[in-house]
Amino acid sequence: MLAINVLRGGRPRALFEVYFIKTIRYVFLADVVFLFSIQQAGGFLLINDVLLAGLILLIYFTGKIQSKQQRQSLFSVRGSANIPGMGDILNKIRPPFDIRFEIMVVVLALGVYGSFYFVPHLASNAISNWFLESILNIEDTPVFGFVFKVVGFFFMVSVLMKITSAILAVITGRALGNKEFPEEKPRDNDDDHFDDYTEIK
Repeated sequence: MLAINVLRGGRPRALFEVYFIKTIRYVFLADVVFLFSIQQAGGFLLINDVLLAGLILLIYFTGKIQSKQQRQSLFSVRGSANIPGMGDILNKIRPPFDIRFEIMVVVLALGVYGSFYFVPHLASNAISNWFLESILNIEDTPVFGFVFKVVGFFFMVSVLMKITSAILAVITGRALGNKEFPEEKPRDNDDDHFDDYTEIK
């Protein structure tokens, strides 16, 4: 990314460039996750480990899309404020986002991940093996390894919470934590009732 930024020379990133780089990153991430699932199984290709790792990968990608949607909504709300020039400033610093490209990139990365199960030898390459070894070396480092494991623990907790929320949402038919508010009863038409917007003369 540093080399690409240097070659760009301060030029703002185009939408195609953003999602092309993201596609490469997500594909390599799926590759490393696949190799890690095999490494955890002792070198064997087990369907249960592959499916579990793929589910976690899907939840991670979905969480990234949701966080970017929330960020875009925040920019939109601030951009609608009646502050002169604020909209132009936010448009310049707002990160590129297109939900269609986001879904396409995720589907492509998950498709590549699933194809590795049928052709596992393609997952083993110099770049992916280097990423895997680097991650494992960080895990074995005394201080950074402990921090790495703590972050991984909280990530797994968040994954389990998202899975639980999704299951409860399917069972109850609505998202977890959303409460249905009762409909407001119509007020009686009596002349003695005033609200905050009634002008009393």
